[in-house]
Amino acid sequence: MNPQLNAIGLVTTDLAASLSFYRLLGLDIPADAEDYPHVEATAGGIRVMWDTVEVVESFSGKWTPPTGSHRVALAFDCGTAAQVDAAWARFVAAGHGGTAPFDAPWGQRYASLVDPDGNAVDLFAPLPG
Repeated sequence: MNPQLNAIGLVTTDLAASLSFYRLLGLDIPADAEDYPHVEATAGGIRVMWDTVEVVESFSGKWTPPTGSHRVALAFDCGTAAQVDAAWARFVAAGHGGTAPFDAPWGQRYASLVDPDGNAVDLFAPLPG
């Protein structure tokens, strides 16, 4: 059997802020998840896992966060161009930013957010026609 992608892990410096951000994307994260050092939720059949810096350091000995721009990008299919715009508006209202929605030359309505730990989170949907 070939390895199958099963999970994406994110290391966070502020678990509550990160979970709040991903709840805005519709991930079903338990209400008391902030009380735990490791959290998991399933999105589109893939597990998304959060660990605090302290947890990662405890099992790795020493962890150094990446420097420069993001090292991972997550992309969320919003279904329609209007839903990309609506999701973007929700995040802006919640104090998050990034690249506002635009019609990309590859045929998608596209926007990019930045999560509380600096990871890129893209919103997209096919353009009509």
